[in-house]
Amino acid sequence: MHPNIEAKAKVFKALGHPSRLAIVEALCDGELCVCDIVPVVGRDISTVSKHLSLLKEAGILQHSKRGTNVYYRLAMDCVPGFLSCLENFLGKRFEEQARAYASNSIKKM
Repeated sequence: MHPNIEAKAKVFKALGHPSRLAIVEALCDGELCVCDIVPVVGRDISTVSKHLSLLKEAGILQHSKRGTNVYYRLAMDCVPGFLSCLENFLGKRFEEQARAYASNSIKKM
Protein backbone atom coordinates (compact mmCIF):
# COMPACT_ATOMS: atom_id res chain seq x y z
CA MET A 1 0.00 0.00 0.00
CA HIS A 2 1.25 3.49 -0.85
CA PRO A 3 2.56 5.27 2.29
CA ASN A 4 0.28 8.29 1.88
CA ILE A 5 -2.94 6.28 1.51
CA GLU A 6 -3.71 6.41 5.22
CA ALA A 7 -3.06 10.17 5.36
CA LYS A 8 -5.34 10.68 2.35
CA ALA A 9 -8.02 8.49 3.92
CA LYS A 10 -7.81 10.60 7.09
CA VAL A 11 -8.52 13.75 5.05
CA PHE A 12 -11.49 12.16 3.29
CA LYS A 13 -12.81 10.80 6.59
CA ALA A 14 -12.58 14.29 8.11
CA LEU A 15 -14.47 15.74 5.14
CA GLY A 16 -17.03 12.93 5.29
CA HIS A 17 -19.26 14.45 7.97
CA PRO A 18 -21.92 17.00 6.90
CA SER A 19 -21.07 19.44 9.71
CA ARG A 20 -17.35 19.34 8.93
CA LEU A 21 -18.03 19.74 5.23
CA ALA A 22 -20.22 22.77 5.98
CA ILE A 23 -17.37 24.27 8.01
CA VAL A 24 -14.88 23.71 5.20
CA GLU A 25 -17.24 25.18 2.60
CA ALA A 26 -17.74 28.27 4.78
CA LEU A 27 -13.97 28.66 5.12
CA CYS A 28 -13.55 28.56 1.33
CA ASP A 29 -14.64 32.21 1.42
CA GLY A 30 -11.91 33.07 3.93
CA GLU A 31 -10.91 32.95 7.56
CA LEU A 32 -13.64 32.83 10.20
CA CYS A 33 -13.82 33.20 13.97
CA VAL A 34 -15.19 30.20 15.86
CA CYS A 35 -18.09 32.46 16.86
CA ASP A 36 -18.98 32.75 13.14
CA ILE A 37 -18.61 29.01 12.52
CA VAL A 38 -21.04 27.93 15.26
CA PRO A 39 -24.14 29.23 13.39
CA VAL A 40 -22.96 27.51 10.17
CA VAL A 41 -23.04 24.14 11.92
CA GLY A 42 -26.05 24.88 14.11
CA ARG A 43 -24.62 22.99 17.07
CA ASP A 44 -23.20 23.96 20.45
CA ILE A 45 -19.65 25.31 20.76
CA SER A 46 -18.24 22.07 22.19
CA THR A 47 -19.50 20.03 19.23
CA VAL A 48 -18.14 22.60 16.77
CA SER A 49 -14.80 22.58 18.60
CA LYS A 50 -14.57 18.80 18.22
CA HIS A 51 -15.25 19.08 14.49
CA LEU A 52 -12.64 21.83 14.15
CA SER A 53 -10.06 19.76 16.03
CA LEU A 54 -10.62 16.78 13.76
CA LEU A 55 -10.26 18.95 10.65
CA LYS A 56 -7.11 20.52 12.06
CA GLU A 57 -5.67 17.12 12.98
CA ALA A 58 -6.26 15.92 9.40
CA GLY A 59 -4.28 18.93 8.13
CA ILE A 60 -7.23 20.62 6.46
CA LEU A 61 -7.39 23.66 8.77
CA GLN A 62 -5.02 25.99 10.58
CA HIS A 63 -5.91 28.34 13.40
CA SER A 64 -4.61 31.43 15.12
CA LYS A 65 -5.58 33.21 18.34
CA ARG A 66 -6.26 36.92 18.48
CA GLY A 67 -7.12 38.02 21.96
CA THR A 68 -9.88 35.75 23.19
CA ASN A 69 -10.98 34.73 19.68
CA VAL A 70 -9.76 31.76 17.65
CA TYR A 71 -9.77 32.08 13.86
CA TYR A 72 -9.70 29.18 11.41
CA ARG A 73 -8.62 29.09 7.78
CA LEU A 74 -8.02 26.42 5.18
CA ALA A 75 -4.53 24.94 5.21
CA MET A 76 -5.12 22.99 1.99
CA ASP A 77 -5.32 25.38 -0.98
CA CYS A 78 -6.75 22.63 -3.18
CA VAL A 79 -9.96 22.13 -1.16
CA PRO A 80 -12.04 24.90 -2.83
CA GLY A 81 -11.15 23.55 -6.29
CA PHE A 82 -11.96 20.00 -5.23
CA LEU A 83 -15.34 21.07 -3.80
CA SER A 84 -16.12 23.03 -6.97
CA CYS A 85 -15.24 19.99 -9.09
CA LEU A 86 -17.45 17.83 -6.89
CA GLU A 87 -20.33 20.32 -7.15
CA ASN A 88 -20.07 20.30 -10.96
CA PHE A 89 -19.94 16.51 -11.06
CA LEU A 90 -22.97 16.13 -8.79
CA GLY A 91 -24.90 18.76 -10.76
CA LYS A 92 -24.31 16.88 -14.02
CA ARG A 93 -25.21 13.60 -12.37
CA PHE A 94 -28.44 15.08 -11.01
CA GLU A 95 -29.34 16.43 -14.46
CA GLU A 96 -28.71 13.00 -16.03
CA GLN A 97 -30.87 11.31 -13.41
CA ALA A 98 -33.63 13.88 -13.91
CA ARG A 99 -33.56 13.34 -17.69
CA ALA A 100 -33.66 9.56 -17.23
CA TYR A 101 -36.59 9.86 -14.81
CA ALA A 102 -38.47 12.16 -17.18
CA SER A 103 -37.80 9.82 -20.09
CA ASN A 104 -39.05 6.81 -18.11
CA SER A 105 -42.16 8.73 -16.99
CA ILE A 106 -43.03 9.62 -20.59
CA LYS A 107 -42.59 6.01 -21.73
CA LYS A 108 -45.02 4.79 -19.03
CA MET A 109 -47.79 7.09 -20.29
